[in-house]
This record gives sequence, C-alpha cells and structure tokens, in this order.
Amino acid sequence: MDQIITRFPPSPSGYLHIGGARTALFNWLYARANKGKFVLRIEDTDKARSTKESVAAILESLEWLGIDWDDGPYFQSERADTHRKHIEQLIEQGHAYYCNCTSEEVDTMREQAKAAGKKPMYNGKCRELDLPKGENSVVRLKTPFTGVTIVDDVVKGSTAFQNSEIDDFIIQRSDGSAMYNLAVVVDDITMGINTVIRGDDHLINTPKQIMIYNALGVNLPVFGHVPMVLGADKSRLSKRHGAMSVSEYKNMGYLPDAMINYLVRLGWSHGDQEFFTRGDLIEKFSLKSLGKSASMFDLVKLSSLNSKHIQKTSPGLLADQLIPLLKKNGIDAENDQFTQAAIATLQPRSKTLIEMSESIAFYYKDIVEFDEKVKLKNLKPASIEPMIKVADYIEQIDDFTQENLETAFKKVMDETQLKFGKIAQPVRVALTGTNVSPGIFEMILALGKDKTVTRIRKAIDQIDSSPQTEEL
Repeated sequence: MDQIITRFPPSPSGYLHIGGARTALFNWLYARANKGKFVLRIEDTDKARSTKESVAAILESLEWLGIDWDDGPYFQSERADTHRKHIEQLIEQGHAYYCNCTSEEVDTMREQAKAAGKKPMYNGKCRELDLPKGENSVVRLKTPFTGVTIVDDVVKGSTAFQNSEIDDFIIQRSDGSAMYNLAVVVDDITMGINTVIRGDDHLINTPKQIMIYNALGVNLPVFGHVPMVLGADKSRLSKRHGAMSVSEYKNMGYLPDAMINYLVRLGWSHGDQEFFTRGDLIEKFSLKSLGKSASMFDLVKLSSLNSKHIQKTSPGLLADQLIPLLKKNGIDAENDQFTQAAIATLQPRSKTLIEMSESIAFYYKDIVEFDEKVKLKNLKPASIEPMIKVADYIEQIDDFTQENLETAFKKVMDETQLKFGKIAQPVRVALTGTNVSPGIFEMILALGKDKTVTRIRKAIDQIDSSPQTEEL
C-alpha cells in the first residue's frame, strides 16, 4: 500500500462523545504510527441537525486531546459538485438510473414483498426504463441480483452479505443532494483515503459502499470495524455511564494524555501494559491488536489511570493546565517555582486536576481558614510550646532543606519528649487549616520559610491559653 491515509468524519449534530473520540484516536494513531496522513472531514449534510456550535466543540475537543490533522477540516456540504459528477458518471456508465416512483408506490412494493414472505424492498421497476431526469426523480444504484458482497475486515474478519437482500438503493435525493453512502465513498476516493477505521454500527453500510466503489472502478480501502463501547453493565453507553462529551472530561480535571491512554485501551492492547505515553502509542499501535469484543467504559479505571499520568507529568506542564482552574476559584497563580513546588507535593495523591486545585488552595491563602473542629482538637494550650520551638528552629535554618527541617523537629522532640505526630499535627493544622495535607516536610519546603513561620505564629495567637487540664 502507498502512504497510509485515514480519516475521521464526525457529524456536527452534537458534541464529540467517547465513541467518536476513540474512532478519531484509532485513525490518528494508525496514520502517525505509519508516517501517514490523517484527514478531518465534517459530514454536515444534515442541515437540520448540523450546527456551527457543534463544529467548534468537536474541533476544540480534538485539539485538547492532541489529535491533530494533516488535511482539512473539509466540509461535506461544500462538496456537492464533486458528488454530482460521480453520480452522473454512474448514470452514463449504466451503473445507476433515474427513478420516478413515488414514495407511496415504493411502500406498496415493500408491503407486497413482505406479504410474499420476502424482505421489504424496492422491486427495480425503473431499472431498465432509461428514464430521463424528472422533477421528483431520485437516482438509484444498480445492485447485483445474485452472489454475495464480502466485507474483508481487519478486525472482524470476512462477513458475507447476500446481494439479493440489497435493493437498488437511492444514491441521490430528488433535490439533487447525495445520500450518505454515495457522499462518503466519493469523499474517501477523492481524498485518497485507503484505510477506514470506524464503529461496527457502520458495518451494515459497508456492502452498499463496496458496490459503489466497484461501480466506480476504484480499489477498496482497508476496512476495520471496531466494537462498540459499553457501560459497566454491558448496556449501550449513555450519560448514566459517564458518556458525556469529551469537553466534560476536560472540565472534570482529566489530563488529555490520560484520556488518550484510556480511550485506546477500550479496544486495543499491547500485552498486559496499561500505562502508555503518547509516544508509546504511536510507536506500538497496529490494527492487528484491535479487539473483536465490546469494551466497557469504567470511570473508576479512568480516574486511576489519570492519577498515574498526573504523577508522571512534570509540575511545569501540570501548572499550565491547573492555573485556569485556580483562577476560576479566585486564585491568581503563575507557573513559577512556588506553584510547581506546591504541585509536586500533591502529585502522588491527586486523581484529577479538580481535586488538586481544591487541595492546593491553602498554599495561596494569606489567611489560613481553619476547620473549627480540627482547630479545637489540635490547637490546644499544650501545643503552644512545641509550636513556638518549631517556628524558632525553622527561622534559624540557613540552608532550607528537608534534612535540616528533620533536624529541627528532632530537636523539638528531644526537648519536649513528645512523639513526632504530637508535634507535626498541630503544625499541619496551623499551616493548612485542616488535618490532611501532603507530607509535613515537603509541604513546608513548598511554602517556604517565611510563610511557614508566619502561619505557625498566627495559629499560636489564636489558641485559647486559659488554664486547662488537657494534655497533648
């Protein structure tokens, strides 16, 4: 085969959903893995349902996923002349004909066939009449009466369709517009598409499309029909399973590389490997490893994989994606050393960027907001002395390293005869306002000496030092 050329042809009647994104990904990866071309074509011939907003949403989702295209985006609605020329060619060569039968007549034909125990079909009344184009004429393709049409599929293997069960189907409407199967084939031919990877819900259209290829005398592309994505209960994927638009996953704090990784694993495998970088996928992707069984979408697995990608991504790159979320929460952060250090403390324990954006907020607050129950439990009069010592020793550190921080805490432990937790927990609450945070030393290093000391001293000032009998 010459250069591999694949395509993704979404219909702009809604947002890009999980199944569509996976189809785009498979085509994109196959083109990239083989140094081929990936074409984007917007199939917008359904004027009633197609919207500019949907086109923009699809493009935005593809760009967020990092699925770039080499040609396009083409718009099918702008290719009517090309479709019409090929239809005229089919008529001139005797492979198609004008049909003047009314819809009522065709309905009668189908009812008669059904009554005779046959498949409801158009009976070919106008096939050999050589009719001229009429005001309400449609154009039908002459399909074979006998034999089979074989779909050779790199995923499903060979599937045979009986030609006798496919009637002379319409390829041009009475208004002159091309039907879906004709438009798809002509667009793929004229764009040089030689590999078609799509959902297996399109398999039923493939024999008709093969007949059009044959009538036009053009070689068939490689077909690969991938099984559907199902919900965890093995039913058709819907919103209750998490089948939202791709843009929603962005808003929920998932990384594009994690989405790519998860989507490709819904129907493709490389041994037992689960975690893939984008480079890994481009290097290892092949059609031979596409699965024949339906895949189940699992939000828990996506979140787990997302956490691994968060851990593997540099704080600088995470900051670029996190900062817009922080701004929505009223935090004006920059991609600087402070933000990257704060991110690094949260990478091991964040499943999504939303979760990280909530956990990181305490780093940027001028005033610590205390959970009152946690404050009462941990900031007690008995905590004052060890907290003062911690603040004093930290303030005296010249080389602000974890080793020196550990030494400071060890001194306080020796002087107060308290265990580490009895010292660290009040300090944690003083710094964050809660009793849950990253590791105490890495958090202090990220906050910096001045903020740490200031927060500890302010917390001490809030402790009620009236005589009490409580102990640490």
